[in-house]
Amino acid sequence: MKKVLAINSGSSSFKYKLFSLPDEEVLAEGLADRVGLDDSTFSIELANGDKHVEEVEIPDQETAVKLLLKALKKYNVIEDLNEIAGVGHRIVAGGEYFKDSAIITEDNLQKIFDLKEYAPLHNPAEGEGIKAFMKVLPNVPEVGVFDTAFHESLDPVHYLYSVPYDWYEKYHARKYGAHGTSVRYVANRTAKLLNKDLKDLKLVVCHLGSGASITAVKDGKSYDTSMGFTPLAGITMGTRSGDVDPSLLQFVMHKKDISIDEMIDILNHDSGLLGISGVSPDMRDLKHNPDKRAQLAREIFINRIIRYVGAYITEMGGADAIVFTAGIGEHDARVRAAVMKAFEFIGLVPDLEANKVNGEKTITKPESKIRAMIVPTNEELMIERDVVRLAHLD
Repeated sequence: MKKVLAINSGSSSFKYKLFSLPDEEVLAEGLADRVGLDDSTFSIELANGDKHVEEVEIPDQETAVKLLLKALKKYNVIEDLNEIAGVGHRIVAGGEYFKDSAIITEDNLQKIFDLKEYAPLHNPAEGEGIKAFMKVLPNVPEVGVFDTAFHESLDPVHYLYSVPYDWYEKYHARKYGAHGTSVRYVANRTAKLLNKDLKDLKLVVCHLGSGASITAVKDGKSYDTSMGFTPLAGITMGTRSGDVDPSLLQFVMHKKDISIDEMIDILNHDSGLLGISGVSPDMRDLKHNPDKRAQLAREIFINRIIRYVGAYITEMGGADAIVFTAGIGEHDARVRAAVMKAFEFIGLVPDLEANKVNGEKTITKPESKIRAMIVPTNEELMIERDVVRLAHLD
């Protein structure tokens, strides 16, 4: 039986899922955590629910890949490495090079590294992960699935900034967006749940996790999205600031005598929910914390979501559904309720009882003019399907 690995690499970790073909069953999943750091661990969860975790030194991505393949054989998930017919990798930034998922050649791999300026936290780690798999499984097709590719349908009105036009001509300075793999899955799944063609729907997809973005989907394509040139723009996030007036940055840089690189680091790692609350970047930690700044952080997070959702409903001339996904979107009923309440004035009627219980469903009442829905994301399944499509495994 052929099998496909879906990989989601971070700077110090990678998550994985192994799918069987053609039934798309998850045979194993897990995480290599704290790669290159002290106290690293490797975990694998099998289809029967058995979970195995070991503390093991993982100095680099190649070691993590070897541990994964060893574990798959040890726990009888595979008998032979030849059963792995393809490996798919989530990659944040594809720039204007990659307008779709792609088979990774040596040339394409170099482009992924070259695009590190567009996603410095992500692309280098993802590139190293691909290199490791290419070395350990040299005859297996590697497929890159780019978060930015779904947003290549944006038109210049939506992707250009109001700055000198030659910045775009010379440096490709424009909005690229992110979370496209998640939004693509969720939009298609929503259409299926509504028994409609995606091309006939107007959706606002709220991918709310540690990284968070809002995307307008119209005519089956990305119409506008909140993240920008990098995943730093848009709404408030766990540790990322979202939109900020650039002049404020200049003002504080002069006051603190810091460089632009130091400032960007602060905006990426010390801002957002963490920066406002001073407590945590995690909404779960802030939820019941009575501290005023903790509650303020939650309120600002919700406000920025409402701001973008409202703008996108207006841009599209209405919406059929507001869709919540990812960690916060799928599990924080209070956030969903607050966002729904904001749109009661245009006929959204929340079903607050339905909203109290998480899981794939509609959370508005039948008479609601706009639906609100919870649709759990599944980026790994989207990655697996792109591997099958591009490596011709079907």
